[in-house]
Amino acid sequence: MKSLVTGTIVSSLVVLGPALAMAQDAPPFMQETFPEAAVDGAWQEFQALNDPDGALDPKTKELIALAVSAQIPCDYCVYYHTKAAEAHGADDAELKEALAHAASVRKWSTVLNGSQYDREAWTQQVDAIFASD
Repeated sequence: MKSLVTGTIVSSLVVLGPALAMAQDAPPFMQETFPEAAVDGAWQEFQALNDPDGALDPKTKELIALAVSAQIPCDYCVYYHTKAAEAHGADDAELKEALAHAASVRKWSTVLNGSQYDREAWTQQVDAIFASD
């Protein structure tokens, strides 16, 4: 497995099998870009959200993160979450589907918001779709 390199190896962010390798200290990019007083809290949050025993499996978390990253857009995030999703077993078809799904959500958000579609009517339609489940 390759390490993610940004001048310094950020080994604490590289996926090793089913779990993230978590270092005691925040990685250099956090320490170099975030307010010193908030780094420890940000690192703790990152570790908690990436807990492999969370409600979502790590691959699903990374596919969601990749889709969001593409929508923001953030080149740093897209690069990281693509590598992390692949490291957790995501294949090319899964990456493409996650990105296409994100694009579809964005498209319909644009259409509904731009049209100022009646929110009450939309809510009733959605409720009717899921009423039979």
